[in-house]
Amino acid sequence: MSKYQQIKQTAYEANMQLPKLGLVLFTFGNVSLADHKEQVFAIKPSGVPYELLTPDDMVIVDFDGNTVEGKMRPSSDTKTHAVLYKHWPKIGSVVHTHSTYATAWAQAQRDVPIFGTTHADHLTVDVPCAPPMSDEMIKGNYEYETGFQILNCFKERGLSYEEVEMILVGNHAPFTWGKDAHKAVYNAAVLEEVSRMAYLTETINPQAPRLKDALIRKHFERKHGPDSYYGQ
Repeated sequence: MSKYQQIKQTAYEANMQLPKLGLVLFTFGNVSLADHKEQVFAIKPSGVPYELLTPDDMVIVDFDGNTVEGKMRPSSDTKTHAVLYKHWPKIGSVVHTHSTYATAWAQAQRDVPIFGTTHADHLTVDVPCAPPMSDEMIKGNYEYETGFQILNCFKERGLSYEEVEMILVGNHAPFTWGKDAHKAVYNAAVLEEVSRMAYLTETINPQAPRLKDALIRKHFERKHGPDSYYGQ
């Protein structure tokens, strides 16, 4: 049995959540799960339908994007995941989808505005949309550069990857992450729902105001603050 069997199993289970949650079609999207001690991660193989996947199909890759174990090619987005793990040591899992509403905001090159308390329950800022990639970056190592497209957006905006666990990549699609696979997949589902709500809000009222600061702070802190009281 592979010494990576546990992360392969967990990565498989996380990948299978994407179609169940309506976040992917066909072979779109992927979930990876990292082992920072071993400096590797498990990720879905490229182009394999979800219904045909098995835990043993998961590919083990190092933080430079090199295959360590596996018979199939890893996801085409592998190098993006590798860049994030290498530069953000506190994330344990990364999710990439082309979910409809989040991708629509990415294609529109717009941040998702914080209109309501559902959004504020999860973060205190608009969901950032990274600018489209430059021609020079596109001509280079594209998937590798996508990782830096994400890193650069966070750096330029002064955002913390531990506080904002999601991003839209302009003209592309969303990425989310978390301390483990459950949280990263959860964030992908939350991002899609918040994106859908924001679209509907602007459709109903194109002049809808952003949520006021007092409500943003209240809703975020009741779940995540030092005196949080949401849940058991």
